[in-house]
Amino acid sequence: MLNEEQLLGNGNGVVDCSRCGEKVSAPCFSCVECCGFYLHKTCAEAPLELNHPFHRHHPLVLLQNPPSSYTRCVCDLCDETCEKFIYHCSCGLYFHIKCALLTFNIAESNLKELEHVALEDPSFSSKNDGGNLGECFGCWEPLAMYTYFSLDCGFNLHKRCAELPLKMDLLCHRKHPLVLQFNSERLACKVCQVTQQRGFVYGCSPCELAIHIECASPLPVIKDKSHQHPFTLFWRQIPFICDACGTEGHHVAYTCGTCSIMVHKKCISLPRIIEHAFHVHRVFHTYFIRKEYFESLNCIWCHEVVHTEHGSYFCADCSVILHVDCALKEEQLYCIVSQENEADKSLDIPVNSITEVLETNDAGEATLIEHCEHMHYLMLSDNIREHGDKCCDGCLLLISAKFYHCSRCDFFLHKSCAELPKMKLFSKHACGETEFYSGLKPLILTSACMFKCGLCMYLSNGFSYKCNECGSPICLRCFALSLQDVVKIPWHKHPLLLYYNYQGQCSACGKDVVCPFRCKDCNIHLCPWCVLRPIRVRHKCDKHLLALTYDKINDYAKYHYCDICEKERDPKNWFYYCETCDTSAHVDCVLGEYPLIKLGSIYNEGEHPHPLTFVKKFPYYPECIECGERCEDLSLECAEPGCNYIAHWKCRKSAML
Repeated sequence: MLNEEQLLGNGNGVVDCSRCGEKVSAPCFSCVECCGFYLHKTCAEAPLELNHPFHRHHPLVLLQNPPSSYTRCVCDLCDETCEKFIYHCSCGLYFHIKCALLTFNIAESNLKELEHVALEDPSFSSKNDGGNLGECFGCWEPLAMYTYFSLDCGFNLHKRCAELPLKMDLLCHRKHPLVLQFNSERLACKVCQVTQQRGFVYGCSPCELAIHIECASPLPVIKDKSHQHPFTLFWRQIPFICDACGTEGHHVAYTCGTCSIMVHKKCISLPRIIEHAFHVHRVFHTYFIRKEYFESLNCIWCHEVVHTEHGSYFCADCSVILHVDCALKEEQLYCIVSQENEADKSLDIPVNSITEVLETNDAGEATLIEHCEHMHYLMLSDNIREHGDKCCDGCLLLISAKFYHCSRCDFFLHKSCAELPKMKLFSKHACGETEFYSGLKPLILTSACMFKCGLCMYLSNGFSYKCNECGSPICLRCFALSLQDVVKIPWHKHPLLLYYNYQGQCSACGKDVVCPFRCKDCNIHLCPWCVLRPIRVRHKCDKHLLALTYDKINDYAKYHYCDICEKERDPKNWFYYCETCDTSAHVDCVLGEYPLIKLGSIYNEGEHPHPLTFVKKFPYYPECIECGERCEDLSLECAEPGCNYIAHWKCRKSAML
């Protein structure tokens, strides 16, 4: 055995233990041949088998290396990788030597090894400057919540976790006492239903029951600013239904005698008001709603029935309701309204993009308006034939149903596009370079620029919603779809519902999809991109409009071919079809690479001195001035007299991107 002086003289003064891999301090052992083999005294004396009080079923066996079948072995106490000698049990438990021996001493109430370690009070500790100190290896709660042993010891532990009683009698489980132990069976806590993989739990092996340390010692009374009365602890032996969220609870409940409600501990501090990306108004938490106030009791997230005798989030103005768990499931999709802003009703009023209504009809519809994105008055019309195949300047799709148009210039807007808000809180875009979800962000309606949609990735020169912080744009089609949890397609009798956490295969394109629109009654799934497909389109392959189709037309034919690319097409997938001419084509062949760029619109960016116009020059195809090939695809043409400039858009787009 070496003392401090011998250790310094025997080597470089800094050596690692060959069993645990940590730095060696005296007293320690070393090889007499000076081959570089050193052991802590505790590591050298570690037994080959350890009968651990926190794991009484089997002994922990000392192994020289982690099992070869494991690519990464993790300690079941500190959650760090095991690389050297470890203690192992056939139950699947692995521990560093230090972690196994220290917890053994804790179980035996032998804390001599921690006597020299300073205690840190989080109220006065200089280390607790608001940063993350890490979690306690015993309860996996933040170290800063309670007095803890100094971080210098390399063993994160609250003082109270080192002094926990080995047995505990709880009113919720009177059959047997609960014993402090490792959660070797990976049982979920009977109180909070969360599975804690590492650290200590109070458990009953015969009953297969585990309770977290925090859950075993709940506070007797809790006051919270979200409720006007205090909540009192109430132990339960049988399950109960939480009045705040409507889900099952176990053993530990909190009651408010004044309001006659019983809730989970976590539901005491539910936010009263939130803004959610799935609804334009704020939604309010309530414990009870009268059913007659609602047309539908289906949650707009999961589309299952909400039982209004229990808590939910709702918007009384729109009869919109969500389960509590659904509303708070994804943190990036909602934000909590602070108490200072709770009374601010302006948050519920979206900024209208129609700046003024000048005339209305007998039905109350606005027939003459001013719009924030156009300089002239816009008139309401439903006469599509009068204007021919015009596209909406907002979403770039062919005008249909009712629309607004300008009598002074070639400008059209669907009525639905004109009524979209000027600003909306949104979450589904990449705000910044690395973070995809960044919480709710204000998006502002804008126009007159070329952009690439952050969701569908199409280039467009229509309207967009841009993030007020990072400038990331979203096209009008994707934005409008984000406001809907239900869509209707013309050839399907049932509505399609958005399922946020569902995976399936799209019935339109055959690709795997996450978050599809599904029919609850039929086996049909649609990805958001197929839901956004235009119903009617114009293409040079046919003089008529082509309709998006899913029927197996041309069943008399042995093979199904695309009349544009002349390749075989899958009859199970959607395609565009002309019933008059019997023309059929792949969806992508019809839409092309740039379906959302309006022909005839002006492009002012780039190095050319004159404004350029988007065109498709068929049947006459001039040559592109940039690449020399014929301009069969989307091109830019200069209308300036004497300037014969024309070039493919793909040859010019690099100047913009």
